[in-house]
Amino acid sequence: MQIGVNVPNFAPGTDPQVLRQWAQTVEGLGFGLLMVSDHIAVTPDVAEQYPAPFYEPFTTLSWLAGVTHRVRLGTTVLIVPYRHPLLTARMAANLNRLSGGRLVLGVGVGWARQEFEALGVPYQRRGALTDEYLQAMRDAWRNTDDYDTDPIPLWVGGNSDAGMRRAVRLGDAWHPLRLTPDKLTDAAGRLDVIAAELGLPKPALMPRIALQETREPVTDPGRLAGVGTIEQITADLDRIRLLGAETVVLDPFNDDLTEIRQPERAWRTLAAVAAYAKNQEDR
Repeated sequence: MQIGVNVPNFAPGTDPQVLRQWAQTVEGLGFGLLMVSDHIAVTPDVAEQYPAPFYEPFTTLSWLAGVTHRVRLGTTVLIVPYRHPLLTARMAANLNRLSGGRLVLGVGVGWARQEFEALGVPYQRRGALTDEYLQAMRDAWRNTDDYDTDPIPLWVGGNSDAGMRRAVRLGDAWHPLRLTPDKLTDAAGRLDVIAAELGLPKPALMPRIALQETREPVTDPGRLAGVGTIEQITADLDRIRLLGAETVVLDPFNDDLTEIRQPERAWRTLAAVAAYAKNQEDR
C-alpha cells in the first residue's frame, strides 16, 4: 500500500517557500504522492475553514512538479463544477505531460454554497454537473489527439452512496475522506454492494484519513482513522491495507491554523510513519 500526504495549500503562513519545504519533505521521506486542496473564491463559508491565501491547485502542482522528481502530484479534491470540463481536461493533460505522467486527479462535487454563488454555478445541480463534466473530460482524453496524455487516474470523492455510485460509474478509485476506522470498513463493504448492483467493476479504494499524533491513546469511539498515538496510527494503516486499499493519503491539517505556521510537528509524525512503511516493505 502506497502512502501519500495532503499538503496544506492555504492559510496565513503558507507561502512558496513553505510549499517547497513540504514537497521536498514528503518526497525526501519516501512518500509516493503529494496532494493539495481546491477552492477558487475564498468566500466567508470557505474562509471559516480554509482562510486565504489559498493557492490554486493546478498552478501550485505545476510549480511543485519543477521542484520534485518522482513523487506523484494530485488534488484532494478538485471541485468539478467550478471549471468548464474542457478547461479542466486540458489543464490536467498538460500538467500530466509536463510532470512526466505524475498526476492523480481526485475530484468531488463541492460543499461551499457561497462559493458556488460567487462563481455563478447552480449549487443544487452540483451532482448532475459533476457527472456530466466527468464524462466530458473522459471523452476529451479518449477521443481528441490534442489532449494526448498518459492515462490520468481519476479518484472520485464523496462519502455518501451517491459518491460511491459516481466512483463506480465514472472513476478509477473511490476516495473517501476522514472516516472512523469502523465507518471506513463498513463503507468498503458497501462499495462492493453498489458495484454489484450496478453490474460494474469495483473501483480501487484510495482513502484520505487524518494525521494527528497524540501522546496518550485516544479512546473516543468517534476517533477518526489516523488520530492517536503512533501505534494507533500505524494500526489504522494496517487495517486499511487489509481492506485492500492501494493508496492511503494522510491529512495533517486538523483545523488548527497554528500548525500551518509550525509544520515541524507534522513532519516528525510523517517521519515516524515513513519508518513504519519501510519496516513493512522490509518484511
